Amino acid sequence: MSRLVTIIDYGMGNLLSVANAFEKCGAEVRVSDRYEHVARADLLVLPGVGAFAKAMDELKKNNLDEAIREFSRTGNPFLGICLGMQMMLSQSREFGTHDGLGLIDGSVEPIEKTTSDGLPHKIPHIGWTGIRPPGSRDDWSGTILQKTAVDTPFYFVHSFTAVPRFQKHRLADANYNGRLISAAIHSGSMFGCQFHPEKSGRAGLEIIRCFLGM
Repeated sequence: MSRLVTIIDYGMGNLLSVANAFEKCGAEVRVSDRYEHVARADLLVLPGVGAFAKAMDELKKNNLDEAIREFSRTGNPFLGICLGMQMMLSQSREFGTHDGLGLIDGSVEPIEKTTSDGLPHKIPHIGWTGIRPPGSRDDWSGTILQKTAVDTPFYFVHSFTAVPRFQKHRLADANYNGRLISAAIHSGSMFGCQFHPEKSGRAGLEIIRCFLGM
């Protein structure tokens, strides 16, 4: 029996590709901007592409920010993708300081403009980069990455990176020319991916299947 996944429609996500990926993995998908659909979802997905402040403003138009917070208290699985992951944090320093959803304590900061050797490198970070557990974590058992091999590459497109306040909320890191980037974060049944699982081939679809199985 397929599970109903609600994908939040607030005008700033690549909804079609995300919905297609979930359907390919066997989910029944509902794309919605209705408070009750979001707050009472079985599984909830927050995609996102664009600027942090604009995205938060769009969520607030239909009180979807409060609907997401209400959903978070159910304990049901949540997945934020790219900007959707960044909005899970307390605040962002993207073009000023802006409040996020506050699901995980932390901030969104600019990616360093230089490599660890002090040389300039390309911003935004675009392309395929491998991920691995942070130093405080031994493995990914019991998470959406439980079937992902260490150093599996995923597709990234971003200029800012999530910085959780507590190390326990870092699920996976990516190394961008010596600069550590939060590739995935989590708190309980809430997960975020900075990369795009829907654009990351078989490995990305495996993450979606693990999310559906939670």
